[in-house]
Amino acid sequence: MAKNLMIQGTMSNAGKSILTAGILRVLKQDGYRVAPFKSQNMALNSYITREGLEMGRAQVMQAEAAGIEPNVWMNPILLKPNSDMGSQVIVNGEVFGNREARDYFRMKKSLIPSIMKAYGELDSRYDIIVIEGAGSPAEINLKENDIVNMGLAALVDAPVLLVGDIDRGGVFAQLLGTIWLLEEEERARVKGLVINKFRGDKSILDPGLMQLYDKCGIPVTGVIPYVRLDIDEEDSLSEKLEQRTAAGRIDAAVIRVPHISNFTDFGMLEGCEGVSVRYVKSAGELGKPDLLLLPGSKNTMADLLWLRENGLEAGIQRLAGEGCRIMGICGGYQMLGSLLEDPEGVEHGGSLAGMGLLPVVTRFRGKKHRTRVEGNVGKLSGVFEQMSGTRAEGYEIHMGESTADEGCRCFADVTDCVTGQQYADGCVKGNVCGTYIHGILDSPELLKGMLEPLYREKGIQPGIYRDLQAYKQEQYDRLADVIRMHLDMEAVYRIIGLD
Repeated sequence: MAKNLMIQGTMSNAGKSILTAGILRVLKQDGYRVAPFKSQNMALNSYITREGLEMGRAQVMQAEAAGIEPNVWMNPILLKPNSDMGSQVIVNGEVFGNREARDYFRMKKSLIPSIMKAYGELDSRYDIIVIEGAGSPAEINLKENDIVNMGLAALVDAPVLLVGDIDRGGVFAQLLGTIWLLEEEERARVKGLVINKFRGDKSILDPGLMQLYDKCGIPVTGVIPYVRLDIDEEDSLSEKLEQRTAAGRIDAAVIRVPHISNFTDFGMLEGCEGVSVRYVKSAGELGKPDLLLLPGSKNTMADLLWLRENGLEAGIQRLAGEGCRIMGICGGYQMLGSLLEDPEGVEHGGSLAGMGLLPVVTRFRGKKHRTRVEGNVGKLSGVFEQMSGTRAEGYEIHMGESTADEGCRCFADVTDCVTGQQYADGCVKGNVCGTYIHGILDSPELLKGMLEPLYREKGIQPGIYRDLQAYKQEQYDRLADVIRMHLDMEAVYRIIGLD
């Protein structure tokens, strides 16, 4: 039976995900078999496992930090918002259905057996489980049906570290207010407080830490400095999405649609020397990029209408006519086509004209296609010619199926890693290409084929394309160094019960 520790926060984006990953990495370095767990995650940044099942990307990052393969046991419930009032509900990696917020709130306790089964699978295989909460445990209007914060802590008898974000200000009120809003038995679970994202001289903070202890009787276990590490974040809250200006010679613009998903597709590109990746929300920000990228979307038709209404669609079409290299991934690929049809009302209902940049028709269906694929880019010409024959691998996750006109050049020939089926992926026409493969830009070989013609045009010496997996491991080790230096790991071991 595994020991456990739960990381809860005073709010969203307090740093729970990264702190969980850092503690997992330290424990792994110290010789323990460790695993992450989050009973319910709300995010559009998802991932497909080897078995073809869907889970939240944050737990994938944490699994990488723990040195283990991601599994849906680590995130049994995933909510993918598809409107302001509702989400697609994923249970144990498969679509459970769409639910309005009120309906999900009423039924979520019925998912406790699924949560406990997943936790039990990890419990039987690992020494320590580090659990991440969601939002805040002090949402008193939600407490009755809580399955992700103190409700889960009670189910699995977990001690808690409570994290507050000092960078936003008011961290003492965050921590103390949260403690005071907890029930007595919940308060007893909180064994330590952590102040995150601190900048400055800690000695100035020390008097406040003493007063905080006097008021609640819970010690501050660590003050974590504000550090910049290149580690995958939760989607809608990532600072990366606020990048608006181009600092590098090669300007890569990503359209930040309202329902953007899997922006981690561009992480490798962000690390390329001389390349600036910026996120565009309006026609005025578009400019004249060298490379334009349309990301995945949880609601392709709604996001296409948004592009149409705010003038970005016209700007994208103008850039296509001027010869700008344009790549659409998943929902972005669908938008580039000629027509989107939704006869079953999976997204928006009805039909909607696409941007008309690729000869492709997409029809939405109720069944989600999710798998991992591997193969090679086809024989391309023009601005994408150097990508020909390069490695194409990643994962697919989409509700629509796209059909290209006969004779249209496909982007890649791939094999479904789950079923073994072989098929053509995507479409290329001139300086516009589309693919369903998330993670396609993680291939150094493919990225080189895309960027080196641009390097030549700009007169830039190409840089070295990093080994993504080795780079990630280096970042996790750096995170562990920060945790060891600024979190009282002896106290953490005692809290876990390993003293």
